[in-house]
Amino acid sequence: MQTDQLIQTIALAAIPVLFAITLHEAAHGYVARHFGDMTAFREGRISLNPLRHIDPVGTILLPLLSLWLGGILFGWAKPVPVNFGALRNPKKDMLWVALAGPASNLVMALGWALLAKIGLEMQGNYFADPLLGMAQYGIQINVVLMVLNLLPLPPLDGGRVAVSLLPHRQAFQLAKVEPYGMFILIILLMTNLLGLILWPAVNMLNAVINLIFGL
Repeated sequence: MQTDQLIQTIALAAIPVLFAITLHEAAHGYVARHFGDMTAFREGRISLNPLRHIDPVGTILLPLLSLWLGGILFGWAKPVPVNFGALRNPKKDMLWVALAGPASNLVMALGWALLAKIGLEMQGNYFADPLLGMAQYGIQINVVLMVLNLLPLPPLDGGRVAVSLLPHRQAFQLAKVEPYGMFILIILLMTNLLGLILWPAVNMLNAVINLIFGL
């Protein structure tokens, strides 16, 4: 990507990236508090302030690198601390805590789609093109993060969902993968297998959103 294109992309994508990653984490903390775990609340992590969630590598460096290289936007925020043992019903409530992050990305994708629709209706206005460009990045970023996090690989949200739903013996075996989950994910990314896994679901969800909002 050319330097001027990269600067323009960063300008349009910065706000959607920050909101997509940080609100995802805040949603985990909020739902964990609802089910009895006050850990994130006590540490001030149930917040819309991006500074409380930014990880220098995962929130800044990797998204910039993936924007420059093209392909899947990859990144993360500082994980919100959740003490699953403090939940009122740990195995059952883990499901809702895990789903809160991807659900927040779905809501944000729909919100950005609404803004994209407004941008299309404003064609000819000075603010229309920047609004439409930012909204398109917002949709794409949130759809990718939602689908990525639903992969059944601990410590991703989908892995925690699987641990919650599986019988105890199988759940225990899957949970043991968690220390190696990020390494597996990076290997999938570097070998382009991650894109092959994600893009069909990403494209399908994008198509549904475009159909709903007439984009």
